Amino acid sequence: MQSPDPTAEDESQAVSRRIQRLSLHLTPKYPLPRNYAAQQLELVECASKAAKLTVDTSSLSNYMRGKHREIQDRVLDYFNKQPELQTPVEILKDDHRELCMKQLVGLVKEAGIRPFRYVVDDPAKYFAILEAVGSVDMSLGIKMGVQYSLWGGSVLNLGTKKHKDKYFDGIDNMEYPGCFAMTELHHGSNVQGLQTEATFDPLTDDFIIDTPNDGAIKWWIGNAAVHGKFATVFAKLMLPTHDTKGITDMGVHAFIVPIRDFKTHQTLPGIEIHDCGHKVGLNGVDNGALRFCSVRIPRDNLLNRFGDVSRDGKYTSSLPSINKRFAATLGELVGGRVGLAYSSVSVLKIAATIAIRYSLLRQQFGPPKQPEVSILDYQSQQHKLMPMLASTYAFHFATLHLVEKYSEMKKSHDEQLVGDVHSLSAGLKAYVTAYTAKSLSICRESCGGHGYAAVNRFGSLRNDHDIFQTFEGDNTVLLQQVAGDLLKQYKEKFQGGTLTVTWNYLRESMNSYLSQPNPVTARWESEDHLRDPKFQLDAFRYRTSRLLQSVAVRLRKHSKTLGSFGAWNQCLNHLLTLAESHIESVILAKFVEAVQKCPDPSSRAALKLVCDLYALERIWKDIGTYRNVDYVAPNKAKAIHKLMEYLSFQVRNIARELVDTFDIPDYVTRAPIAMQSDAYSHYTHYVGF
Repeated sequence: MQSPDPTAEDESQAVSRRIQRLSLHLTPKYPLPRNYAAQQLELVECASKAAKLTVDTSSLSNYMRGKHREIQDRVLDYFNKQPELQTPVEILKDDHRELCMKQLVGLVKEAGIRPFRYVVDDPAKYFAILEAVGSVDMSLGIKMGVQYSLWGGSVLNLGTKKHKDKYFDGIDNMEYPGCFAMTELHHGSNVQGLQTEATFDPLTDDFIIDTPNDGAIKWWIGNAAVHGKFATVFAKLMLPTHDTKGITDMGVHAFIVPIRDFKTHQTLPGIEIHDCGHKVGLNGVDNGALRFCSVRIPRDNLLNRFGDVSRDGKYTSSLPSINKRFAATLGELVGGRVGLAYSSVSVLKIAATIAIRYSLLRQQFGPPKQPEVSILDYQSQQHKLMPMLASTYAFHFATLHLVEKYSEMKKSHDEQLVGDVHSLSAGLKAYVTAYTAKSLSICRESCGGHGYAAVNRFGSLRNDHDIFQTFEGDNTVLLQQVAGDLLKQYKEKFQGGTLTVTWNYLRESMNSYLSQPNPVTARWESEDHLRDPKFQLDAFRYRTSRLLQSVAVRLRKHSKTLGSFGAWNQCLNHLLTLAESHIESVILAKFVEAVQKCPDPSSRAALKLVCDLYALERIWKDIGTYRNVDYVAPNKAKAIHKLMEYLSFQVRNIARELVDTFDIPDYVTRAPIAMQSDAYSHYTHYVGF
């Protein structure tokens, strides 16, 4: 019997696929609504004919905000009832600083909310308060963070019982306003390169704090210019020795240094304080510069959890090296990054709420002889705002997970968990703050000329948030830390080591990468397949694993000729892309998990829709990578794009409910164009009509 001709069989299958594809053009899966002309708005096919989801905003909001909703509502209610404490649109720098201090003191003493009590014992509650406070005024959120998370947190996390007993109450009730003096004029990210010195004097049992040169001046120190009375100063601990050196550098340690007289508030002898002046944003925070000239402090002012000096000048530590002590010190200060990632999501929620409410209200153009339509019905506006809304939800659950991990770390002090949180906080802080910064400009542009009015908040949000990309670790530096940890885990994987929780997926996906993409699944185009979380997670993780393996090969190759530093620099952009890809994988995994855990069916359906949009939009953004390795066939790529646009329109249909779920009061958005009712009358009233 003659065997069938395989070429003819392939041609027959190709013809069948072509006919099927042409039939879809003639009878599209999602036909356009009949009452719309083809030239109308370039709306996505057919989402308007699909059944609109019913979203129970109360149920979804309860699920999103969780058990700390009550404390947040207390914060928001307090400021709602105190209009004199609400930051006006136009305010001078000095007035803003004083208002910010009044806001924080009022919150503590009048509203009875004591954030400091939760910094260690219940970090999730502390960050919930920080989110609410920052939504009232970002300067207030940062000032609170300086007082409690940085100055207060350094005492709690780096000090011992004697320090907590002496300073806790004063920090808690705002009697001891303080600073966190780490950054210097010449050193920010490179903390081990700090030059300020703390030399022990065994004759007087004192440390002598000195600024040896102008580059060592403490710079950008929050609370220093006006309000601070104390500073946690990071300096090299210098110990006298009896050898030829005469002195030994024991590495960077933290010291409590009084900077102003407690009664007169005058600067203390040996200390110079200068005002850093008007900034791009956050002008309610009084940033200053500090110089020390032979300032003596008692030996007990060394925050000695990780290293101590005895009366006779001997150094002791439970950690064997400078690098170990340095890592332990910075590990305890990771809460600042956690807070910034969490707060950045809050900023994104506010901006998205303003832009989406306006876009639903604003009407421009339409079919001939028919009413104008909402600008959110334009595909271009949906393309700007709907994936952003999906990302806001994704970031919410990812940073919530980070807070939970951080809280667990503070209770257990597990070494492996400390490393996991350190890397996860670095990655999420870098990724989320960079995304929010870009999104703030997109939101402003999406609201046209009205978005340029200061009263509608985009300008202040953008300016205040911009520095989030720099402080608590420059984003580019933080992403390199993530990439470094990934490479370390990659090495562990091939040496049979145990991977930490956040990196577990690497074991399976690396094995998957080292084999060729499945030519069958690469061509699957069905909606069920594309909306399957397994496909989405596999795609994200495949990309990360591919980037990880390829950069490891490149580093090995370049290190032979350039050395380790040169090789790293040669591969730097590749490393940054790897870190971002990994963080996106973590974000999606947490979003999928949150969808599955949601108890209310209608809320779960809404979250699933939003999660699918987030996943497919990210895959489409990097579709070139998937196409280059045949992970996604051409027809599948088209199907992803088509489904993404369909989901975007579906999300548009429930956009009002999705932003209302954030539960942001009108006085917090403070944008007349985003008021829940009769926005235009609010706007015209503001300008004097």
